[in-house]
Amino acid sequence: MLARENLVTFAEFPGRRVARRFGYVSGKAEQPQNRLRSTFRSIGMLVGLAPVELVSDAERLRAEALEHLRERAERVGANAVLGLQFHVSERPDGSCVVIAFGEAVRVVREERT
Repeated sequence: MLARENLVTFAEFPGRRVARRFGYVSGKAEQPQNRLRSTFRSIGMLVGLAPVELVSDAERLRAEALEHLRERAERVGANAVLGLQFHVSERPDGSCVVIAFGEAVRVVREERT
């Protein structure tokens, strides 16, 4: 499994060089609309309660999108992903989509001379 520490948001991997580039890969996670949950969130926001489930839903979707990204990167032969980014959108029907994407690469340790 592609190690978590090999998913980086920057364009280079410190102490390693890119031996091969495979192109961009992405992972997607979706949460369908839940009318009952949406109603309770709205009521909670009106009375000033912190919608804790919003954070846990977002964390779950982010983790799921990252897992799909890691699987796709491994399938093409990558051992790292550079330039990791996220795109989050809410559809008009209330469903939420999280997409994680970055460049799949094979990195090797730099030789120190």
